[in-house]
Amino acid sequence: MSEVAATPLPNLWDDALAAGLDEAGQLLYRSNLLGADLRITNFGGGNTSAKIEMKDPLTRANVRVLWVKGSGGDLGSMKRDGFSTLYLDKLESLKGLYRGLAHEDEMVALFNHCTFDLNPRATSIDTPLHAFVPHRHVDHVHADAVIAIAASADAERLTREVFGGKLGFLPWQRPGFDLGLKLGDMAARHPDYVGVVLGGHGLFTWAETSKACYEMTLRVIQQAADWLAAHEQKPAFGGVKVETASPEKRRAIAARLMPLIRGKISADERKIGHFTDAPEVLEFVNSSALTKLAPLGTSCPDHFLRTKIRPLLLPYDPVRDNLDEVIAGLDDVLAAYRRDYAAYYGRCKHPDSPAMRDPNAVVYLVPGIGMFTFAKDKATARVAAEFYVNAINVMRGASGVSAYVGLAEQEAFNIEYWLLEEAKLQRMPKPKSLAGRIAYVTGGAGGIGGATAQRLLGEGACLVIADIDEKALNERVAAITKRHGRDAAIGVKLDVTDEAAVVASFDEAARAFGGVDIVVSNAGIASASPVEDTSLGLWQKNMDILATGYFLVSREAFRLMQRQNMGGAIIFVASKNGLAASAGASAYCAAKASEIHLARCLALEGATHGIRVNTVNPDAVLRGSKIWEGEWRQQRAASNKVTEDQLEEVYRQRSMLKLSVFPEDIAEGVYFFASDLSAKSTGNILNVDAGNAQAFTR
Repeated sequence: MSEVAATPLPNLWDDALAAGLDEAGQLLYRSNLLGADLRITNFGGGNTSAKIEMKDPLTRANVRVLWVKGSGGDLGSMKRDGFSTLYLDKLESLKGLYRGLAHEDEMVALFNHCTFDLNPRATSIDTPLHAFVPHRHVDHVHADAVIAIAASADAERLTREVFGGKLGFLPWQRPGFDLGLKLGDMAARHPDYVGVVLGGHGLFTWAETSKACYEMTLRVIQQAADWLAAHEQKPAFGGVKVETASPEKRRAIAARLMPLIRGKISADERKIGHFTDAPEVLEFVNSSALTKLAPLGTSCPDHFLRTKIRPLLLPYDPVRDNLDEVIAGLDDVLAAYRRDYAAYYGRCKHPDSPAMRDPNAVVYLVPGIGMFTFAKDKATARVAAEFYVNAINVMRGASGVSAYVGLAEQEAFNIEYWLLEEAKLQRMPKPKSLAGRIAYVTGGAGGIGGATAQRLLGEGACLVIADIDEKALNERVAAITKRHGRDAAIGVKLDVTDEAAVVASFDEAARAFGGVDIVVSNAGIASASPVEDTSLGLWQKNMDILATGYFLVSREAFRLMQRQNMGGAIIFVASKNGLAASAGASAYCAAKASEIHLARCLALEGATHGIRVNTVNPDAVLRGSKIWEGEWRQQRAASNKVTEDQLEEVYRQRSMLKLSVFPEDIAEGVYFFASDLSAKSTGNILNVDAGNAQAFTR
C-alpha cells in the first residue's frame, strides 16, 4: 500500500468522554471516529450497529433493539437521529418470510414493520447484515487496505494468510437479506472469528463492547495495511511510463480542459467539476499499468456508484505536449465513451431496468496532469474524486500482491440500476433554480456583493468571490462555507484593474468548479468633488475600477463562456448616477455611465453566443456598504446639509416610493438577470432605487 495507507491508525477513543455516554451515545461516538478517517471508510460509506436492551414504549417490557446507521448519511458527521432502530426479534422473524434471491427487494419494505418507537429514519439495505450477526456491536467499513485484499484474484487465500484464520471470507454478493443470512451463519459457526472480509466489498468486524469493536476494526485494518506494505511488489503499477508535468503546467492544462469538457457533457444536466493532482492520482495516471487497470473499473459498490463503470482516459502525452491535439479530438473521445456506456447498458439491462441515465463519464484521467471529476454539484464531484482515490489505493494494493479484479460488468450494472437505488433517486428534491451553475462576483466582500452571494448560493450556485480586501474576503468566504459547506465557495483576492490577475482569477474558477456561468461585476468605489477640484488621479481611478475593471472582467468572462459554449449571464451593478447626472461627482457618474453603455455593447456581441448582459442600477444602498463607510458618506452628508446618521432618511424621503434600498434588494435584481426568469432579456437596465424619475430609462 501507499505510505498513507500504511501509516498507523491512531486510537482516538477517550475513556473519560465515553464514560459519560449511554450505549447509543457510545455507538454514535464510535461511528463518528471511524467515519472521520478516509483510510477507514469513505464518505457516506459503511455502517455501524449495536444491539441494545431498551424498554418497549407500549408494554414497558425489556426488548432488544438494533441501532444501525440508516439509509444515507455519513458516519463521520451523522447525529443520533441518523440511526434506524428496529425490534431485533421482529427482524429475526423475517427469516421465515424470505423467499430467496429473486425476492430480495421485497424484504426491504418489511423492515418498516420492525421499527422501534416509530423512528422515521429509513433503514439501510445492510440492516440484515448487522441484525443476524450474533454479536452485540458490529462495524462495516470500506478500508482501502482490506478491499485491496478483497479485490485480489486470490482474495480468499490472502484473507487466510493475512489474518491467520481469524477472519472469514464470503465471495462477492450484492448486499441484502441473503448475504445477511450467510454472514450471520458464518459468525455463528465460527465463534473464534473477529470478522469477515466480503469479496470485492469491504470488512465486517464485531465485539461485545463499543470500544472493543472500534479497536478491533482499527487492528484488522492496520494488520492488512502492514501486510501489504511488507509484501507489495515495487515499483507500483509497473513503474513510471510518463513523467509528471510541472505544477504550473498541470494547473494551466486543467484550466484549459475543464471548461471544454464541462460544456460538452452538460447538455442534459449542468455539471460542476473538481480537479486533483494528489500524489496517488499522479502515480496512477503516469504508470505503465494505467491502460490495463483503469478499464477494469472499481470493485467496491460504494466506489462504483460514485465513479461509474469506468473512467475516461484522455490521450495527453506530457512529452509531446499534444494539448491542441487532445482538444481537437475531444468530441470523438467523449462520443466513444458514450457509445461504450450505451452498449454496456444494452448488454446488461433487465426488462424492468430504469431508463439509461447520463452516459458521460464521471472520472477523467490525464497522464502527467491528474484527474477531473464532474457531477451535478461540487460536493458530489469532490466525493467522486475521493472515491476514485480509494479505488486507486485498492488497485495499487491488489496488483502489488496479486492481480486486481474489478466488479463484474453485470454485477456493476445491477448495483447502478438497482430498483431500490432508482426509487431513492426519484425521492430526491427538485434541483434549485441555479443548481449546476458557477457564479463569479467581484466586490464580493461588500454589502451588495455579500447579499448577492447569499442569494445565488441559496439557489444552488457555486461561487467564486473576488475582492481586493483580503481580510474581508477571507471573513466572507469563512462565513459562507460555515453556512453552506466547504464546497460552496472559494475566494480570490483580486484587483480588477490588474489584467494578469483577472485572467488568473478565471483560471482559478475553471480549476475549482470547471468554468463560469454567471458573472456579477460589482467592484466599486465612489468619489465626489467639483470638477475644478477633480485631479487626474481621481478621474483615472474611477475609470480604472469602474470602466476598465468591468471591461477586463467581462472580456475574460466572454472568453471562458465561449469555450464552454453553454451561454451565460453577465450582470453589471452600476448606479442611478450612470443615468442621472449629479453635480460634484463627474468622475464617478461618467465611469458609471461607461459601465452601462459597455453592458449594452456586450449584449450585442454576446447574443450570438447565448451570453446575456444586463445591468442593475442601485441608488443609496448604505447598509453594509464599504463605499458608504468613508469619505463618500461624509461628502454626501455635507452636500445634503445633514449629519451622517440622517443620510439614509434623506435618501428614503427623496425616493418616489419613500422606501430605503437594501443590499438584498439589489441581490434580488441580480438573481433575476442571472436566472432563467430573464432568459429572454439582454441589454436591459433594472433600476432598484425606490423610484427616481431622473433615472427612468425611457
